[in-house]
Amino acid sequence: MTVDLRVPTRPDVAPIQRRTLRLLVATQIIGGIGVAIGISVGALLAARVAGVAVAGLAQSCGVVGAALLAVPVTRIMNGHGRRPGLVVAYLVGAVGAALVVLATVTGGVPLLFLGMLLFGGGTAANLQARYTAVDLAEPARRGRQLSLVVWATTIGSVAAPNFAALADGVTRGWGLPSLAGPFAFSAVAFGLAAVVLLLLLRPDPLLTARRLAAADAGAPPVAEAGAPPVAGAAPAVGAGAAAVADAGTPVAGAAPAVTKTTPVARGAGMRAAWRVVRGRPAARLGIAAVAVGHLVMVAVMAMTPVRLGESHSDADVLRVVGIVLSVHIAGMYALSPVVGWLTDRLGRRAVILGGVGALLAACAVAGTAGHHTPRLSIGLALLGLGWSATMVAGSTLLSEAVPAGVRPSVQGLSDLTMGLAGAGAAAASGFVMRVVGYPTLTLLAAIAVLPLLALALRRVPSTAPVEEE
Repeated sequence: MTVDLRVPTRPDVAPIQRRTLRLLVATQIIGGIGVAIGISVGALLAARVAGVAVAGLAQSCGVVGAALLAVPVTRIMNGHGRRPGLVVAYLVGAVGAALVVLATVTGGVPLLFLGMLLFGGGTAANLQARYTAVDLAEPARRGRQLSLVVWATTIGSVAAPNFAALADGVTRGWGLPSLAGPFAFSAVAFGLAAVVLLLLLRPDPLLTARRLAAADAGAPPVAEAGAPPVAGAAPAVGAGAAAVADAGTPVAGAAPAVTKTTPVARGAGMRAAWRVVRGRPAARLGIAAVAVGHLVMVAVMAMTPVRLGESHSDADVLRVVGIVLSVHIAGMYALSPVVGWLTDRLGRRAVILGGVGALLAACAVAGTAGHHTPRLSIGLALLGLGWSATMVAGSTLLSEAVPAGVRPSVQGLSDLTMGLAGAGAAAASGFVMRVVGYPTLTLLAAIAVLPLLALALRRVPSTAPVEEE
């Protein structure tokens, strides 16, 4: 087998990046439909199969599954590139959706929980796609291109719940029980996204970025993992890790740094990723921004329908909840391209600070809204905007703060941290709401933002990653 080790020149990268972005946008829409159409009926289906008491726990399995699956998926990416990692994540999600359908048919509760856990693979793939968007992005456009992929998820997520009834009606004609149809369509959507990426995500953006980094550092071309040895090529480390400075900038005399980076890339695990993050203040800020923004958003958003239920009749509450959460989702995604543009124009840290301000304002407005629904809607819109700012700017900062050889592992650590923070917030918010009420919940959420504020205001040295090694 002949391995093409030619390194794309800088002019060649632009069309590769444009093609990658178009492909990611398309698969994000497909994957977003797969995730949202299942989630829209997940609680109802879980209540029917397992009972109301554990319906929420079944839903939480999807969140925890997405967080835990980030670890093996990023390990695959670190060793073989973005394409196989995304394909595996979507296929796991498809298997999970199929198991949920099977659990609905058989009434198997353990099968339902396993299916929901694996269903999180679709979410894990959608989250990892945002990092794929910046592998070959120019430094001045990283925020915008990452935010474009985040924004694309909105199309599928908003449209999918409206197709749930149609999917259910179609599959009933095939003999499936009620509420199984949306998950059957989720399985098809995830499978389609996996096939599209498998066939079309070539060349792999992460492997291409690593080859460019090796060329910039003056290293010989790096063979892909699993390929036969090639004369003159450096041995593969993971998928061909090479020393690279912050934001992909070449560092003079970086050859010794390849040796220093190699053990970290070989480890490719969470411990190795944590060692990398621990030595880089910018990386710590990026992970903290993503995790804290997600924690605050989930904690407040999860209990807002309960708050609305206190002041609206059963006949009106679903309609009102739908309107308020639509405003919240618009705050999360609709302005993400603007957030990405600001991230590139003003800087990552400045937008993170803006996100912190929006989260604090959201907690203040929602917590003091009482039963005034329009004011609560404004608070939820600010909550979504704060999440968008911390997610886009934090993810961009994290991606460029670590060497290319360990970037997927560090990004996986970030998604694991974010997922567990969200799952913990969802679990704790119900208890806090029941004991001390919604205003105190928003106050505690605001307090949780303060450590991120202190971290974002802290002055740090601008040492490049390779030099820190």
